[in-house]
Amino acid sequence: MQTYKIRGISIFFFFCLCYLIVLGNLVYLQLIQHSFFTQLGEKQYHVTITNYPPRGLILDRSGKFLAINKDTLAAFMLPRQLEMRPQLEKFLAKHFPAALERLKSHKNAHFLYIQRKLTPEQLQLIQQSAITDIKILAEPNRFYPLPAAASLIGITDIDNKGLFGLELQFDKQLAGTPSTVMLEKDARSGHFYFTKETTQEGLNAQPLRLTIDSDLQFLAHEALQETIDKYHAKEGAVIIMDPNTGDILAMTNYPSFNPNNFAEKDLAITKNTVLTEAYELGSVFKIPSALAALEERVVTPEELIDCKNAETAYIDGRKINTVHAAGIIPFEEVITTSNNIGIAQVAQRVGPKLYDHYNRLGFGKKSGIPFPGENKGFINPPANWSKQSIISLSYGYEVSANLLQLARAFCIIANGGYWIDPRLIFEEPRHTKQEKLYSDESIAIIQDLLEKTTAQGTARKAHIKGYRIMCKTGTANMLENGHYNHDHNIFTCAGIVEKDGYQKVIVVFIKEVAQKDLYAATVAAPLFEQIAEKILIKDRII
Repeated sequence: MQTYKIRGISIFFFFCLCYLIVLGNLVYLQLIQHSFFTQLGEKQYHVTITNYPPRGLILDRSGKFLAINKDTLAAFMLPRQLEMRPQLEKFLAKHFPAALERLKSHKNAHFLYIQRKLTPEQLQLIQQSAITDIKILAEPNRFYPLPAAASLIGITDIDNKGLFGLELQFDKQLAGTPSTVMLEKDARSGHFYFTKETTQEGLNAQPLRLTIDSDLQFLAHEALQETIDKYHAKEGAVIIMDPNTGDILAMTNYPSFNPNNFAEKDLAITKNTVLTEAYELGSVFKIPSALAALEERVVTPEELIDCKNAETAYIDGRKINTVHAAGIIPFEEVITTSNNIGIAQVAQRVGPKLYDHYNRLGFGKKSGIPFPGENKGFINPPANWSKQSIISLSYGYEVSANLLQLARAFCIIANGGYWIDPRLIFEEPRHTKQEKLYSDESIAIIQDLLEKTTAQGTARKAHIKGYRIMCKTGTANMLENGHYNHDHNIFTCAGIVEKDGYQKVIVVFIKEVAQKDLYAATVAAPLFEQIAEKILIKDRII
């Protein structure tokens, strides 16, 4: 009897223990693990889908495409669901070894890319392999119809995000924002039903329209490449502007790259050097210097200047070299023949106000156009001047500028002396002729000097019969290890093309050619003339 009681009590307590275990598990599941299993259930019944809008197009001023969307193909695999693993590994080892290493390192991954942006040859290899474990996926990507605009437009990375250039600067506008949709589904059948709720409303990507003329961009780049090849130069650039609106019509440089097949090996070639680099440009700065002297009324075009009849002379104990000796000549001839000795003496009369005039023309400060990495350049301020400074500043040393700044200065000369804001984005409002900076008299004289420089001076090779061409060239020695190297030069030609109210400003730039003893008159001026002719033909200015 006692034995039965013990058994009964044992069974009772056993069931009590089982009950407590079950009760404990229920408490654990319902209270402690409640959020975990709730989320797990929601994952079975609810799916969140994120939809990304197509990336915004980039267009030129007339609506031609500069950047468009074009799907590319990617190959991927599902490591947890492989059916032909030996064949797959053998194929990857031969054709995609990096993908094989990823597979070995992530055997339990749900998803792995084999290769993105498949080439036609790679796609054919995959199709011929007949390996079912290799899946193909279409992905949105960018295509750039005008490689000549590569350094300006930039590119996107493999995930279609802006990497540099305008693609980076306007990434938010071009990408838009994704929308998020919540769907309910049957966990067993996988079919969606019940509700479809948009939890986050996205914004469509907005296109970007530029002031660039794609035809001029191509023509300028083509001419630049020909000059680069002819002289085996290391760098070059061209910018074309409308001096009355400030619109940038073309902006191209060398070295460049193919934006549709870019390998991130040398990011230096992606720079838009028109904006990101500033240089001491040499004698082309005689024009801002002469404009300052005329506006300050310290010289007239007819005034005779003693250029010492020598290629080397001393002014206030400072040595000055010039290319061709000249005696006592009119100031206008100082400019047309680009005489350093003559301009230095006139600049001394201007004194510290020369700094103010360089500043007034926009040198030493950023242009304000929306582009990453613009170099504002430098003007040596009067507080830091030595006896040499005013001399150097008069013909383009101790002052550095990017090519857009130089083009803007020539726009001011072309449009009658009015300040102009460069414009790259077409949607921005135009601010034309905001402030009169120089008198009509000074501007007229400078235009006349530029025209004479082109007709009979150092820019003769930029002349085009039947058109008013106003140019100035500049040959500058490059500073290397604290000394100016006479064998390494920068060649610039900046000027205005005009006929019957039609005007364009062109600046061309060539850096470090293979041949020695060359000048901008023989390197940059012909390039200016070539581009000017292409523009006139394209715009049908006869």
